[in-house]
Amino acid sequence: MKIPLPPVPLPDAVAELAREYVDGTRTPVEPRQAATVILLAETHDADQSSGGPEIYYLRRQVSMDFAAGMAVFPGGGVDKRDFDAEVAWAGPTPAEWAVRLSCDEDLARALVCAAVRETFEESGVLLAGPAADSDTTVVADTTGDDWEADRVALESRELSLTDFLNRRELELRSDLLGVWDAWLTPIFEPKRYETWFFVAKLPEGQRTRDVSTESSSVAWLRAGTAAAQAESGELAMMPPTYLTSLEIAGFETRDEVLAAAADRTAVMFTPTVEPLGEGFTLSMPDRLRPVLAERRR
Repeated sequence: MKIPLPPVPLPDAVAELAREYVDGTRTPVEPRQAATVILLAETHDADQSSGGPEIYYLRRQVSMDFAAGMAVFPGGGVDKRDFDAEVAWAGPTPAEWAVRLSCDEDLARALVCAAVRETFEESGVLLAGPAADSDTTVVADTTGDDWEADRVALESRELSLTDFLNRRELELRSDLLGVWDAWLTPIFEPKRYETWFFVAKLPEGQRTRDVSTESSSVAWLRAGTAAAQAESGELAMMPPTYLTSLEIAGFETRDEVLAAAADRTAVMFTPTVEPLGEGFTLSMPDRLRPVLAERRR
């Protein structure tokens, strides 16, 4: 399934619909909060022609009611139990994350918890370590049947992240996450999400597994390769996923990506209607305009 990639010409009817939301004729849908994690692997070959480190992509089931059939990063909506202040935690505090995520402390805690929980649910990768040694150790293997039972229980909401970590005497490792971006679905869409984008490297000793019930297939791809497959129609991507892949393709290693993330704060960006030739398109963050322009040369 090939979808148009930025800059996407908007039908006149969509541009007019957007104006009705802007002028108050229509009321936009209240967005849900969500977190997604750009999971990075070390790339061992020396060929940089494809661009960037490897990223873990999931192709969503075509039956899903949002982003059906699209290649996405692991992630999902914030659950009410992600706000639990009793969650075992190591690394930068929720107050520190609030500054970096440009939100209040309670939401910052929930977003980090959702990022860790959803990554485990959708890839089997757990960003946590033993409570007694949380600053130096990360869980090394999550492939056993007992881990899978816990993952399924988390996915079905039979088990909360707090209870899961406590049972295993683990602490969430917020220091293993970095901030990358934040996108809000356009005002005229019937389903809207405020999504914060995190980055994290695949912990040593862990491996991803094709376990998510929401995906039909998974793949590790260089960021540039994934963008090229989106351009050819081999992969379908929503604009934020495509533009993020293009941006990360400009880095040679995952460590460079993580270093860049250490200096970032997330400012929520909402695409708006802007001119494109004689018609209209949706805007993008200014820092990504030259990245896309270079790609189109």
